[in-house]
Amino acid sequence: MTNSDAPRPVEPHDALALARERFLTSESAESTESTQGGGVRQSIFASWWRSRTWKVAADHIELSYVKDPNLETPLAHSAAPVLTRLSEQLSGTAVSIILTDADGVVLDRRTGDGQLEQHLDRVQLAPGFSYAEQFVGTNGIGTALEGGQAADVFGHEHYAEGLDEFGCAGVPVRHPISGQLLGVLDLTCWSKDASPLLMALARTTAGHIERELTATSGRRELALFQEYLRACRHSNGIVFALNNDVVMMNDYARQVLSPQDQAMLLATAAEAMHGSKRAILDVDMPSGAKARLYCAPVLTESGPTGGVVRVRMVEPSDAFAPAKPFTHPLLPGIVGSGPLWQRACDEMCALHQNGEWATVHGEAGSGKLALLRAVHRRYHPAGRFHVLDAADDGFLPAVDQELASGEGTLVLQHIDALATGARRELGTVLALRRSRGTRWWVVATHGPLGANHGLDGVLRHFASSIEVPPLRHHIEDIRELVPFLLVKLASGATLSCSTAAMRLLMRAKWPGNVAQLREVLRRVTMHRRVGVIEPGDLPPELQTITGRVLNPLESIERDAIVRSLLDADGNKKEAARALGMSRATIYRKIRGYGIDIPQ
Repeated sequence: MTNSDAPRPVEPHDALALARERFLTSESAESTESTQGGGVRQSIFASWWRSRTWKVAADHIELSYVKDPNLETPLAHSAAPVLTRLSEQLSGTAVSIILTDADGVVLDRRTGDGQLEQHLDRVQLAPGFSYAEQFVGTNGIGTALEGGQAADVFGHEHYAEGLDEFGCAGVPVRHPISGQLLGVLDLTCWSKDASPLLMALARTTAGHIERELTATSGRRELALFQEYLRACRHSNGIVFALNNDVVMMNDYARQVLSPQDQAMLLATAAEAMHGSKRAILDVDMPSGAKARLYCAPVLTESGPTGGVVRVRMVEPSDAFAPAKPFTHPLLPGIVGSGPLWQRACDEMCALHQNGEWATVHGEAGSGKLALLRAVHRRYHPAGRFHVLDAADDGFLPAVDQELASGEGTLVLQHIDALATGARRELGTVLALRRSRGTRWWVVATHGPLGANHGLDGVLRHFASSIEVPPLRHHIEDIRELVPFLLVKLASGATLSCSTAAMRLLMRAKWPGNVAQLREVLRRVTMHRRVGVIEPGDLPPELQTITGRVLNPLESIERDAIVRSLLDADGNKKEAARALGMSRATIYRKIRGYGIDIPQ
């Protein structure tokens, strides 16, 4: 292979190192574009850009750490025998087998070479540490998670120093039924020893893990589904079933429960299921209604597999009106009732039902892909949902191949990332395949476009365009998003948000949109697993209302002031004394940074 996008396990050391150095020292977008022309693969170049955007340190490694990662998951249990077999086969070789969760946190690492294991410890590629791209930059684990597909990274393709001696191949592991991304199987070796066989072995191993998941999940979830159907047949009220991967809810529950009440009941039930015993719980819901939950765990030969919950309303509130179903289509896996967000949902549902190709545009992290996946799951839950990222290697051949066969929903993601020539070629492929007929519903996503975007040849194949609003334009949905995301992030624990903390979350601008909100809550759940989130649990940047962008030194100073104020319960005099500055100075800094600590 001679083109710059072909994987190259063996890259001339000096040329790639020079390209990386040129990228890291370039100040403008124009000068960094020449880096890609210098032989850097497109997927690696895109990852470098993301790493720069996240302000990942290139000269050292500073990772997020989870003290007790959850090892009682279907992924960890199903992967264990597969990893054991592979580690026995690779015994004595300098290859490390690594399993992570969906956040990049290392769950398991097996290394048959002492020297390689010492080096991995040195760069904290060890259980409990997260190798997500936003923490360590370009690497096989984080880049595979970010792109949702296999990624290999060799030598100086890594963003952070200290990783350039490694070669790694990461392959996402998905739930066989829901398609949910569960984690990554990664193989890491010395860069000088890397070959295409590394990725081939990683793909094969990830496939073995998914087959183990199919075998165990199939039996467990079939048992859960049968108990759920039995409960529905014997009840005219609210019934739902859940485990770590699946939530089932009858139509009556969807009609009469608000998203906030649904999230509260699911979180409470998930906490009750941990004991694997029947339980009866009374719950005060956000709407003001009171409900009684009858929780019955479902047990199988391989252990508990979630449970079925029947709900009886004890004191319905004025908001609880069974006669008035929601007027908007209910989409699985997403929440939000703000007018702009709901309009995007309604329009996307209509386009899907008509089979009309469309583009979806909006800011990064606003929920474009989540909306498309939800629409697909509502109308074709068993159908194929396939995403092709324009920033990845082999994008155009993959588009042509997919459109030539198969059916389902095909998402062409980040089409604005294509080079000029690739945009013209994509337009040609779409024209050819559409003229011959295809059974795919095709949707393309992109960010805000300028006047001279150069995508006319592509966009003309999509009759409609839907805008997904930024979070700041439907900020009222924060009240629904926060409990919804906490249910996912807290792994079944009961974690809620105080009124004061919610006020801070709703006041923020959220330039990173829902993705940024999820990341903030994920960081919160790292140190608060249960209970109530208070303002002091939130990161310092949410304690301020300044509109300007702070430089690194200002950010450090602002964070120090916020922490001192929180430690002093808002007492500015004590905070100033702790920081070694005068009261006049701290007052001036508080005003300048827009710091507002709720009392």
